[in-house]
Amino acid sequence: MAELPKNIVILTGAGISAESGLRTFRAEDGLWEDHPVQEVATPEGFARDPDLVQRFYDERRAQVLAAQPNPAHEALGRLEREFAGELLLVTQNIDDLHERGGASRVLHMHGEALSAWCRACDARHPWQGTLRDGPGCPACGEVAMRPDIVWFGEMPYQMERIFDALAGADLFVSIGTSGAVYPAAGFVQQAGEHGARTLELNLERSAGSHWFDETRLGAASELVPQWVNEVLAAG
Repeated sequence: MAELPKNIVILTGAGISAESGLRTFRAEDGLWEDHPVQEVATPEGFARDPDLVQRFYDERRAQVLAAQPNPAHEALGRLEREFAGELLLVTQNIDDLHERGGASRVLHMHGEALSAWCRACDARHPWQGTLRDGPGCPACGEVAMRPDIVWFGEMPYQMERIFDALAGADLFVSIGTSGAVYPAAGFVQQAGEHGARTLELNLERSAGSHWFDETRLGAASELVPQWVNEVLAAG
């Protein structure tokens, strides 16, 4: 790498968790875990068949709890602990494998599988069990809990914080993303416009590869530890 970065923003997508056994979500085929996305990942789908949607996310929650972080997650945890500069890890993933891999500066822009949101009082609660049986909100008691997931047609979380971080970054790294889902797909352009160097680590070239200064292809469990070692060795 040309020079030691002082402020890094990292974006991760489903590819980093695929090696932990969590299937990637591909919007192009219209399916997520063999369900049409409009049925399980939209407010309209939830209004139409809340039992189906709650059952779907109960299954995702169980899958996340059964998965284990892989060397890519653990390497990013190490980077957070040992990197002397600023670092923000933005993930499109709803699993908690970054946290279990040792990272704490994690922003889940699409929500979290292990969280439930009360539509009545707007409280969010850590959640590992089922939501299908209509539990009351621990804060207000109302039966109004839904998965704390950003569905299609809803605004991703903390976008202002993400944009501010991109404006201040001198290195933007995208790991395991398709480059096809906005607004995350536009982060590389925003970071580049503010002068950041941009790096893509991916199994194959993404839809936005041409925007990056450098692309490295391979498994995340190999590429990410190698890159982290480079950054820490340079410091």
